[in-house]
Amino acid sequence: MKKLTLAAMIIGGFAAQAQAQSNVTIYGLVDVGMVSERGGAAGSVTKVTSGIGGQSRLGFRGTEDLGNGLSAIFQLEAGIKVDDGTLDNTNSALFNRAAMVGLKSKDAGTLTIGRQQTMLYNALSQVADPFGAGYAGSAKNLFPTSGNLTRVSNSLVYTTPTFSGFTIDGQYALGEQAGSSEAARQFGLGMAYSQGPLNVRVVYNNRNNDTVANGIVTERDTGKNTLVAMNYDFQVVKAYVAYGTNKGLNSAPLPVANAFAYRVAPTASLDSDNILVGAQIPVGAGTIMTSYTRKNDKTNFNQDADQFAVGYLYALSKRTGAYASYAKIKNKNGAGYTVGNNNEPGTGDKAFNVGVRHSF
Repeated sequence: MKKLTLAAMIIGGFAAQAQAQSNVTIYGLVDVGMVSERGGAAGSVTKVTSGIGGQSRLGFRGTEDLGNGLSAIFQLEAGIKVDDGTLDNTNSALFNRAAMVGLKSKDAGTLTIGRQQTMLYNALSQVADPFGAGYAGSAKNLFPTSGNLTRVSNSLVYTTPTFSGFTIDGQYALGEQAGSSEAARQFGLGMAYSQGPLNVRVVYNNRNNDTVANGIVTERDTGKNTLVAMNYDFQVVKAYVAYGTNKGLNSAPLPVANAFAYRVAPTASLDSDNILVGAQIPVGAGTIMTSYTRKNDKTNFNQDADQFAVGYLYALSKRTGAYASYAKIKNKNGAGYTVGNNNEPGTGDKAFNVGVRHSF
């Protein structure tokens, strides 16, 4: 059988005449708990929150065999709030977490189109962070993930097949601004290596911040993010390390504008570095999670921050777990970073949370 090219993969998705076999999976995550936050202008905050470790969700994932090693795939995923049963988004989008369709070939790779996670966020949550971008110790508290740095609409993603543990990703998101083909567009490149106990990802994300009003384009600085993430499983401990650079407008947006009610609000850095070192330590039926994360603001404001975090996830079964976590941030020179979780940015510089999660 001749090796399929990418073009043949696309054409074959429409032309394949083989008898198709389809399957659709309904899946989800229900995560809810208590959050206690301190240190911000809001004072002591205690609340029931959904999505502490990972955003609660309901999803549909499907595949159809088109023959000759080619499959059609799709995913629709909605964020939900377990505490009150509403949709978990601010723009009333039903499938705000994912909405994509594509084609997958054993020989030519995978091409998907729609609303999808960025490779920057995937590398942070899947490889860099022992907390998986959730709980009080989430790396999202200091690493940039706000706005389109987590998910982006109108995007095309291509992933190569795996060669000796290596894969390469490319993403391009159209800005869809009338009068400009570049305004608000975003693209990313990534390389991953996974073999045995070692996982490594290197990603680059480029975000165009130009705006268009009444047919007039206002050019603005481009935001650029680079992240190198790695973890290694020593069995007795799984070690994590990550380093990121963020340059330009919106390369490191602040999760909360002025959580501490400073007379002069914190300034989002246009030039910063992030580092993370952490570990997961198996203990009986559970896992201890711990990390140290640093934000190094290289501008004249020098608004640095350090986060220390520890947590414990206890497996009640393969699908159900109970957890507790605590984190504290030390802000410097008027920095305003807050301790949040997977789904909320937080209100103060320290937080404790405890809850339960079930996946299906």
